[in-house]
Amino acid sequence: MDFTLSERETHYRDRVRAFIQSHIALRQADYAADLAAGDRWAPSQVIEALKPQAKAAGLWNFFMPPHSGQVHVDDSFAFEGTQLTNLEYALCAEEMGRLYWSSEVFNCSAPDTGNMEVLHRYGTLEQKEQWLRPLMDGEIRSAFLMTEPGVASSDATNIETSMVRDGDHYVINGRKWWSSGTGDPRCRIAIVMGKTDTSARRHQQQSMILVPLDTPGVRIERMLSVYGYDHAPHGHGEVVLDNVRVPAENMLLGEGRGFEIAQGRLGPGRIHHCMRTIGVAEMAIEAMAKRLQSRTAFGKTIAEHSVWEQRIARARIDIEMTRLLCLKAADMMDKAGNKAAQLEIAMIKVQAPTMALAILDDAIQAHGGGGVSGDFPLAAAWANVRTLRFADGPDEVHNRAIARAEFARHVG
Repeated sequence: MDFTLSERETHYRDRVRAFIQSHIALRQADYAADLAAGDRWAPSQVIEALKPQAKAAGLWNFFMPPHSGQVHVDDSFAFEGTQLTNLEYALCAEEMGRLYWSSEVFNCSAPDTGNMEVLHRYGTLEQKEQWLRPLMDGEIRSAFLMTEPGVASSDATNIETSMVRDGDHYVINGRKWWSSGTGDPRCRIAIVMGKTDTSARRHQQQSMILVPLDTPGVRIERMLSVYGYDHAPHGHGEVVLDNVRVPAENMLLGEGRGFEIAQGRLGPGRIHHCMRTIGVAEMAIEAMAKRLQSRTAFGKTIAEHSVWEQRIARARIDIEMTRLLCLKAADMMDKAGNKAAQLEIAMIKVQAPTMALAILDDAIQAHGGGGVSGDFPLAAAWANVRTLRFADGPDEVHNRAIARAEFARHVG
């Protein structure tokens, strides 16, 4: 088994790392000042200034694998960006995860990455021209409206939002929440999942449709907080859809194809989160190691107390094991397809956030009172990673799939 990275894999990983160190990391103080001054829900001018530099360097739209199995292959529309395989992107995403706001600089932040993949794979030429092109260019942002407050959305068949055909339009009614990105004034389009036929088979009732956010009847009722963080200017909205009328041609792929689209979207999205989460864990272990060696307690550095040696060792072991599983899943997706890698995707989706949370918790402990403050990035990172145990399916759903696969291997 050869674990040596190819020249191309190393090339892009190192270029992303170098760009972050030489351009993005140096602007952290400017970025913080930018958020603190004026309207916090306005786009960051620091990020906007860095985007053209990343694009000019050829570090743009990494996330779309070449020949990504489009349902509608359309030679008249080319996806513009540095298309990497899942394995190549995994290495770059880890670098982005070390500095949480860097992914947007490369136009590689959620939910836009998943939405662009949906439009690329399932959209018509008209839908691509209207929405995918400005998303690729980083001119607008998007949202994905699936989860609902009134039902257990871990079972997406529970979703109640209705989409009723009325002539040349669909009329949409429902309430969504955790609609990430809806706080950003650049958020112009949402992919909405709802039911078009409640009499159809269980997994053929749902459809996905494009809803411009300026459509009458779309109302962002409130922005939700994550452990007290509002994540401005991105944010997570509770959105009401009240008799929202959109043209029938806004339907993606056709009625009853919502689950099919969701599976095509969520597989890559899940592993993207995991890739970045490994970067978060690397940030945390670095911060922890530096802190432990710089502080003295009871006559010696904190690092010399044996309990911290155990915690640092465990953290390094867990990061390395998790990275290998993540790279295995990415490699399987590239070689055998997303469906063949379902089990590996499920395993890494459970493992990566759990691993990173444990390391972040130890890093917070190593920083004492400072660890829970805003003076260090650890508390905010913990809140972000904790949400990933829900996002794109809770741990319980993925563990259920893993367990059922294991039971199937050992019947009788």
